[in-house]
Amino acid sequence: MRPLKPIGSQVIVLTGATSGVGLITARKAAAAGARLVLAARSEDVLHKLAEELREHGTEVITVKTDVGNQDDVAQLAEAAIARFGGFDTWVNNAGVTIFGRHDDVPLEDQRRLFDTNYWGVVHGSLAAAAHLRQHGGAIINMGSEASDCAMPLQGAYAASQHAIKGFTDTLRLELEQEKAPISVTLIKPAGLETPMVSHAKNFLHVEPKLAAPLYDPAMAADAILFAAAHPRRDMFVGASAKAFSAAAYHAPHAFDRFMSRFMGRAQQTRDPAGPREDNTLYEAGNCLRERTGNRKAIQSCPYTTSARHPLLTTALMVGAAATMAGLVQLRRR
Repeated sequence: MRPLKPIGSQVIVLTGATSGVGLITARKAAAAGARLVLAARSEDVLHKLAEELREHGTEVITVKTDVGNQDDVAQLAEAAIARFGGFDTWVNNAGVTIFGRHDDVPLEDQRRLFDTNYWGVVHGSLAAAAHLRQHGGAIINMGSEASDCAMPLQGAYAASQHAIKGFTDTLRLELEQEKAPISVTLIKPAGLETPMVSHAKNFLHVEPKLAAPLYDPAMAADAILFAAAHPRRDMFVGASAKAFSAAAYHAPHAFDRFMSRFMGRAQQTRDPAGPREDNTLYEAGNCLRERTGNRKAIQSCPYTTSARHPLLTTALMVGAAATMAGLVQLRRR
């Protein structure tokens, strides 16, 4: 594996760049000196973001892209190569969700969600790998805590996240077999305080919400940029994401009981549902918005910070295990 370049020396391709994690990542990467190729479905919003970043000296191009369309993604890669001679990191970040029980969500809408979430990652990863095989670099896919566990009332979203994980893990193995100089990372955040819920298509009778705890999306942006410069297999963002993953794996029946009992209510407000057509499943959003303004969002997480340093994480885990063992021994005396 070739060493990855510092962020300030990179050309970064970023999908879903005009909202939430993507928008924060674009601004942070620009501040670090990266050259950017930004993609989203709204050309007007992309141009507005590009003007903002150019005012601070960033070299940036924008490409209107529906990641569910393979031709659009191919044109995105071609534009990056034509303008900058190539790219060093490709971030597959675009994503949508739907709230509702399986029986209530039309299959057409579920397929559209998969076009964006899953096929968008496949199209982007394959386009990136075709270039990076010769030049080296990183592919970073945005997954979720739902990559490892079920999520009632967001069944199509959870299924797409499982598919993203399966694709990302097998792509990594195949590239390792080829000895391709490409780092492949899956980012798995907990619930983030982004506009994702307001963009969702909703089939509930009330307005939906993400279950607490919610984390500042800047932590996910920081994880993306860290993985762009430091090879990592996967990274959890938020201690609750790691806890959910571990519980689903080690205690699946207990975890299922917990999720079935509490998670449905935890994703519903008491406010009547708004117009169903007010969503971005098929159409682009029209504003640059990083967050929702929820003041209860967790701003920092020691686990997330330590996860960037494997030796420190291991030391903390060993220390915690030793402490627990000591407490058990004391209780036995």
